[in-house]
Amino acid sequence: MDPFIINTLASIVATAAPLIYAGVGETLTEKSGVINLSLDGTILLSAMAAFAVALNTGSVLLGFLTAALIGAAIAAIVAVASIELEQEQVAVGFVLTMLTADLSSFLGNPYVNRPGPYLGQYTLPVLGKIPLIGPIFFQHNWAVYGSYVLILLAWWWMAKTQPGLKLRGVGERPESAFARGVNVNVIRYLYTLLGGAMVGIAGATYSLVVKLGWSHNHTAGNGWIALAIVIFGGWDPWKVAGGAYLFGALKALGSVLQRNPAFVNVPTQIFSTAPFALMILFLALTSSGLTDRFLEMFAPPTRRRLENLIRGRAPAALGRPFRRG
Repeated sequence: MDPFIINTLASIVATAAPLIYAGVGETLTEKSGVINLSLDGTILLSAMAAFAVALNTGSVLLGFLTAALIGAAIAAIVAVASIELEQEQVAVGFVLTMLTADLSSFLGNPYVNRPGPYLGQYTLPVLGKIPLIGPIFFQHNWAVYGSYVLILLAWWWMAKTQPGLKLRGVGERPESAFARGVNVNVIRYLYTLLGGAMVGIAGATYSLVVKLGWSHNHTAGNGWIALAIVIFGGWDPWKVAGGAYLFGALKALGSVLQRNPAFVNVPTQIFSTAPFALMILFLALTSSGLTDRFLEMFAPPTRRRLENLIRGRAPAALGRPFRRG
């Protein structure tokens, strides 16, 4: 295969990695019934902090750890506000998004456009030498490989384990879960903090792997895309990953078209914003009446399978505080 195509496909895989961390993390949070809308600001702040710590200490690992702690700390605010104080989760998330975005610009000002450390490439033995598949999937770095593991682990945990069943029960019918002896609020705290840590890792993956360094609004908009991907993926780790790779493909397509001589007079802003617009358009189409008409063409059993594939159902108790008794 053409090396250019292989390199483009490999860049899609790398670009999707931070969205996978953020999307799967938010999926775990929302499966417990909590909405964390602070993703965009959290990713910005954690990306800045990860780069700053890695630059000052020389340790990329410490950068990732710092980002995870920041993500968990911001998620803890969401958890306390929604679980203990029973505040509107959407409003709390919006406020935190604006606060953390501004903090990232203020605190990150000394680090703008400075060269710094990054996570180097590590080709996996044997797997990296497989023709075609190796260069696309197994010649990256540990952050990208970690995204593969996260997809598998999140799916297995939610679908195949007893704790995963409790997680789904808390998000669907918290009263029934409580009646069976499950501590609903503890579960919600746990997965909100875990999901927040994953979002923090997404920020570190941007500044230390995908978009090296730090600049103002370094990752602006990607948190909202991660939230959209959770809905697009129907709160399923596999489909969330598919949405992340789709967005990565749209970004790569924009870069390819930008270098095409036929589009030399097209403003570059169009290519940078087009993936966001196309993702919104795709979400709108999958939720519109056109999709319903398409599904009506099939027999009921096939229609149900296709509907489950195209659409997902939000946890029934999403955004609803649990009141004991």
